[in-house]
Amino acid sequence: MTILIHPNDALVDDISPLPLIPACEHFAGSRHTLLKAFSIQSEYGPVFDITCDCEDGAASGGEIQHANMIVELLNSEHNIHHMSGIRIHGYDHSVWRQEIDILLSGARDNIRYITLPKAQNADQVEVMLEYIQQASQRYNITHLIPIHVLIETHGALNDVYKIAAMKPVQVLDFGIMDYISAYQGAITDNAMHSPTQFEHALIVRAKTEIACAAISSGCIPSHNVTLAIKDYQQTFEDAYRARNQFGFLRMWSVHPQQIKAIIKAMTPESEKIQLASEILLTAQQRSWAPISLNDKLYDKASYRYYWQLLQRAHLSGEKLSTDVQEQFF
Repeated sequence: MTILIHPNDALVDDISPLPLIPACEHFAGSRHTLLKAFSIQSEYGPVFDITCDCEDGAASGGEIQHANMIVELLNSEHNIHHMSGIRIHGYDHSVWRQEIDILLSGARDNIRYITLPKAQNADQVEVMLEYIQQASQRYNITHLIPIHVLIETHGALNDVYKIAAMKPVQVLDFGIMDYISAYQGAITDNAMHSPTQFEHALIVRAKTEIACAAISSGCIPSHNVTLAIKDYQQTFEDAYRARNQFGFLRMWSVHPQQIKAIIKAMTPESEKIQLASEILLTAQQRSWAPISLNDKLYDKASYRYYWQLLQRAHLSGEKLSTDVQEQFF
């Protein structure tokens, strides 16, 4: 009888696998939009993350009250799937340390990740990471909280490889609006929209650098938001192009209508899922030796690719075959 070995045991190599996290990250800041986001997440299932926004979501002067409101919601019965992170203020804002203390002491294990905006360089990110680690120790949080870093300044882009290599950085986000603003008019505002956002040389450079730095360090590159916030088709096309042309594996949503468009665009096509299923099930039966299928050769390098593809499909809520579910998930 053949002993069936799981892909995670058979396909180990020297390259650490990328984090398995949802392809869509939905931003919400007010109590109303956060409750709406939790309601949608309850309906759709655990197929997207919610980022509770302390930065743009908070009124000026009301940052402390806002952070406490987010703690309340993270600890509430609305947070069914516990798939919610937080975006705090950036290094140059006086309140970010207070936000960390309020959130870590109050919400603790209900914080899935922390997003750091507006970093001017790797040194600022390092300072914030050190404070988060110290605060975690003060509040007896034993696990490393994943960190997402917004790349939206000249300095952060210059240091993007250093930032990607820091632990526990999990995601690099591209902040296209602040990045364009930093060029002080040298990049016109139409580059915030498609198709120019995928064609302008300086934007293409930024997106390419972020994706390369992230993936080479075992992080996930996350694409900027589509500003046509209620346009499902435009959101889908932007997400599809970000995924297939630039290698982004995640994208921001800022309106409920964008969530399904992003998930659909980032999820492997059904024929690729079917092919991956056939390849992996056959390879498992052959103890992961090379196989010939439909007159094509497949080996462990291709098995790793198709295993990653199947995992992304599963994470997006795609219906997989019974055999795949039983053998792999």
